[in-house]
Amino acid sequence: MRDYDEVTAFLGDWGPHQKLLFALLSLSVIPNGFTGLSIIFVGDVAEHRCLIPENLNLSEAWRNMTIPLQGPEQQRSKCTRYRLDVILNLSQTFPDPDFLNMSEIEQEPCLDGWEYSKEQYISTIVSEWDLVCNNNWKEPFAASVYFTGVLVGSFSSGILSDRFGRKIVMFGTMVLQVAFNVLITFSPNLEIFCLINFLKGFGEISNYMSAFVLGSELLEKSIRIAYSTLGVAMGFALGYMILPFVAYFIRKWQTLILTLSLSCLVYIPLWWFIPESPRWLLSKGRIEEAESIIRHMAKKNGVTPPAMLFSEDELEHIKNNKVKSVPFTQLLKTCNIRTITIINILLWMIISMGYYGLSLNIPNLHGDDYLNCFLFAASEIPANIAVWLLFQKFPRKFSLSVILFLSGSILLFIHFIPSHVYQENLSLIVIGMLTMFAAIAVLFLPETFNVPLPNTMEQMQKLFWFKDRRRVHSNLSKNETTEKSRVIVLEEAA
Repeated sequence: MRDYDEVTAFLGDWGPHQKLLFALLSLSVIPNGFTGLSIIFVGDVAEHRCLIPENLNLSEAWRNMTIPLQGPEQQRSKCTRYRLDVILNLSQTFPDPDFLNMSEIEQEPCLDGWEYSKEQYISTIVSEWDLVCNNNWKEPFAASVYFTGVLVGSFSSGILSDRFGRKIVMFGTMVLQVAFNVLITFSPNLEIFCLINFLKGFGEISNYMSAFVLGSELLEKSIRIAYSTLGVAMGFALGYMILPFVAYFIRKWQTLILTLSLSCLVYIPLWWFIPESPRWLLSKGRIEEAESIIRHMAKKNGVTPPAMLFSEDELEHIKNNKVKSVPFTQLLKTCNIRTITIINILLWMIISMGYYGLSLNIPNLHGDDYLNCFLFAASEIPANIAVWLLFQKFPRKFSLSVILFLSGSILLFIHFIPSHVYQENLSLIVIGMLTMFAAIAVLFLPETFNVPLPNTMEQMQKLFWFKDRRRVHSNLSKNETTEKSRVIVLEEAA
């Protein structure tokens, strides 16, 4: 049977309909860029210190002295205060606290809560639920729950799209994004916030991956590199760039999430412009629907399709070879596919760890958070263009290996730049080492440069050492057969 690309070659590579699909699918992933990374501002920690109740009869000087100074820079403590009963007694005896030795006074935790600076934020989830001091682990935990949802969605979205279709999963999860983002603004506590955040992660990664796969199957092979780099990747970067701009004007976390989520509603009408994947329809034996979409694309491109898209033999082959949903275990069935799967999982985990680790570290950088976030997002534009140019001319795995090696080297050498303690850069050093490992691991994958997109498991490339092992095994089998034949001949002659 002819390959799908061969069947649809008459459509051309870059007709009006392909251009429209390229643009619409790329625009559809913009929300993934700002909703997924909104935790940068939603979960940021504002300046804070122990709350001193207003009903206490303390002068402004005594209120300021109630918070102890700590560290070499003598900054006000964020988690302790001097005992209020002692402060009240001293304030009645000494109106001016400047001449007292406060270091001898016993300290206590923030028993009345905290007060937060309103200079940058009206509210965040940190100030909403006091996720500071002994509870400071809860904010990164909330972000980790989101990425747990991303992990689950990464495994299940492919299975769902194989079962129900790329288009249904793409738009279904788009609706879920809006629903979960609206619901999360009504979270009464951190536990409910984390639960909905998990579902958000599941929906957003499923939407992104479905859009990526749908575009890869709808567009011709000569456009797929541009689609993955200048298309969906640029769309994600554009959404990321929008995030700090919106967050600058909206400083309350519920309003920020609600504004970002409701903006996703404008993408729902794309349902009537983006078709289902004909490749997927053919794999399910839905020939009439696939032919209808292909003929519609031909009409939009102004070309005349053949009277019969498929021969009778091909139609019979499609009907008799319907593809059922492939379980995940198929990716672990043979040594070849298992190795490719494991290497790719490690690569995606390490790359995602580096990307999101650096992104979520933005509030810890010097300078303005909004400007830093915008510049970080904007740096993806030239990076995507560079990758597009690189993949046009050079082998993929060596290009990716070089990029990962350079990235890992930069992260490893960052700790030589500042003059702070070693532990501050420990996370970057770990990410750098893992990235260097990924640069080596990617070299073991088969090359995909100028290689047709496989449609089945059987069409997947074989890793070179499996080829060699198979060839050695074949040679050994031939030698054993020859030796056995020689023994039989000698026995018969005897």
